[in-house]
Amino acid sequence: MLDHGVPFRLNPRVRRLVAPNPGVMTGAGTNTYLLGDDQVAVLDPGPAIPSHIDAILAAGAGRIKWIVCTHTHPDHSPAWQAVHEATGAEVIGALPADDMFQDDTFSPSWQLSHDDVLTTDEFTLRAVHTPGHVSNHFCFLLEEERMLFAGDHIMNGSTVVIVPPSGDMKAYIESLQLLLRYDLHLIAPGHGEVMEDSRSVVQWLVNHRLQREAKVIRGLRHTGRANLDQLVEVVYDDVDPGLHTMAKLSMSAHLIKLQQENRALQHSEDGTWELIEI
Repeated sequence: MLDHGVPFRLNPRVRRLVAPNPGVMTGAGTNTYLLGDDQVAVLDPGPAIPSHIDAILAAGAGRIKWIVCTHTHPDHSPAWQAVHEATGAEVIGALPADDMFQDDTFSPSWQLSHDDVLTTDEFTLRAVHTPGHVSNHFCFLLEEERMLFAGDHIMNGSTVVIVPPSGDMKAYIESLQLLLRYDLHLIAPGHGEVMEDSRSVVQWLVNHRLQREAKVIRGLRHTGRANLDQLVEVVYDDVDPGLHTMAKLSMSAHLIKLQQENRALQHSEDGTWELIEI
């Protein structure tokens, strides 16, 4: 159940709170996860909405010791400050990426590196650096439950928008492939319900992105020289036109990835792209 402000127990180690920020990009709202009972880690405290902060503090019941953030987009991290001020909890995450859509207030006392581990008497939480959606994104593996807290790396019900320059399609696909090396059973996304058969979910996402990339190449062959508006009509013809503005961002990321891989793409000053050879 995705009821706002109501703690829902997912397993013996994890409860979920859903922030009251529903929308096109957030689904029912941002998922905040509470790990542990005797000593609690708040994972992705979410937006700084007073009722949500109150719900976190009530569910934590004076036992919040850590605040963990997957990344610093405004729907995932800003409540960290109020929760930290109320509890003195240690703040764990990576500094904001250098782009316009970040929570610039975020100031972790523990700046994460790949494979850092938070170990408590109740759980083991491993940080997995997963750039792509944004450069400072981390997923977290709860090893006892084989549950991956995926932030915005993987969402239930939609694919992730990749917004250059901090968003990087090449890094995103490689980060998905990295997850296949871990012993995963469940994916707890930043938005939506928990997903089972996680390896199939991750592999589907990799294949989907590569198929979309192949469609970008076919689209360039079909259109010749084209701008993003022209390309999106061809490449995202299976997507609701109301989402084409966001689709253009991910398509830009695909084009940049192809350039990074030494594909012969030419980007002109007039904003058009042309496939020279492939």
